[in-house]
Amino acid sequence: MCRLFGFRSVIPSQVHSSLASAENALGVQAQKHPDGWGVAYYVAGAPHLIKSSAGAADDRLFQRVSGIVSSETVVAHVRKATVGDKTLLNSHPFQHGRWVMAHNGEIESFGEVREDLRSMIAPRLRRFVLGDTDSEVIFYLFLTYLARMEELHRVGADIEHVADALRNTIHTCAELTESKGIKSPLLTIVITDGTLLVASRFGKELHRSTYKSMCPEAETCASHTFECENASKTGYVSHFILSSEPLQGQNVWEPLTDGSLVGCDWRMKTHSWRM
Repeated sequence: MCRLFGFRSVIPSQVHSSLASAENALGVQAQKHPDGWGVAYYVAGAPHLIKSSAGAADDRLFQRVSGIVSSETVVAHVRKATVGDKTLLNSHPFQHGRWVMAHNGEIESFGEVREDLRSMIAPRLRRFVLGDTDSEVIFYLFLTYLARMEELHRVGADIEHVADALRNTIHTCAELTESKGIKSPLLTIVITDGTLLVASRFGKELHRSTYKSMCPEAETCASHTFECENASKTGYVSHFILSSEPLQGQNVWEPLTDGSLVGCDWRMKTHSWRM
């Protein structure tokens, strides 16, 4: 399966240690996930994507990108192909307008439900499905649900609507596969528009960090607060990180329970929901 990383912070932050330099950073995990990688980050509210079908562990571009990315919002992914060929089109994250998504998991026997799921995507969005992965179809199904509640290109989407759209997407996939006698899908997903971030933990592990045991920049960072080194008492945090595996370093990690949704809105307030 694949590996995910999602990040929101009150200030633009370097993610090199998370993506490349720590002993179990995403690039190290990519040794077992060699079928492509991608990094999405935001500059002035606009998403920038760099993707490759090469393995991140041996790709110099991945090392270079990891070293220069500094952003308030980052989503990264390393792929172990289960559905779809090893191509650039099938590499995550996927992007449409402001929205970016990465997925860990699969819909087993996807060929049996592909056309059913594609038919549920709004026609104006369906034409943008260019690859042959289940993940890209899932992304545009999510956007279809979200478009019923939000203008997709408008800044300031309601995080409750985003969570509802992701929940509806997962329920639709699960109900469809169940109706055909197919094993329950694995749908651990990270989605962002650059100002908020929402994720599901559905069948594949996901961990969250909202504070550090000790911040090495505490003495020099103008944005340092109580919540940087302590569990938040208000729900507001300085950083919100999601990772398939706990990453080494000062971040304090907690595993998310299966069937949960979590999010961080534009104010850096955290949210939790159930499926």
